[in-house]
Amino acid sequence: MRKFTSAAEVEAASGEHLGESAWRTITQQQVDLFADATDDHQWIHVDPERAVAGPFGATIAHGYLSLAMLAAFSAEIIAIEGVRMSINYGLDRVRFLTPVRVGARVRSSADLLTATPGDAGLRICVRHTVEIDGEAKPALVAESLALLFW
Repeated sequence: MRKFTSAAEVEAASGEHLGESAWRTITQQQVDLFADATDDHQWIHVDPERAVAGPFGATIAHGYLSLAMLAAFSAEIIAIEGVRMSINYGLDRVRFLTPVRVGARVRSSADLLTATPGDAGLRICVRHTVEIDGEAKPALVAESLALLFW
């Protein structure tokens, strides 16, 4: 885990690789719960028997499930002491490149692209590349924006 003690340290790290999260296995239960939460019950996500004969050979995680995992991945990759609040500010450029089959292991590799001070706090942009164990191409690449307040 990359640890910072001040806004100045974060700013100075712009352009640096932050590290990787631990590997996590995507389960059918996670996918089913996400389907329930989002009302997206498409068979490629929730019907293992039908999905075997489908284009991916198994059920796959929702792309937005993989994207939603960025919060958990971030908490494993970066820690900033003294921050009283961090909020999601949005996303820039998001691409879903490879489907994540249920049972696959994924992790995020993160790079701090920018750290921009402002009146409200420090805005950071972190590029996450969500890798799939054993796959040449990542599941997704997204630039995640956050505002940090001291």
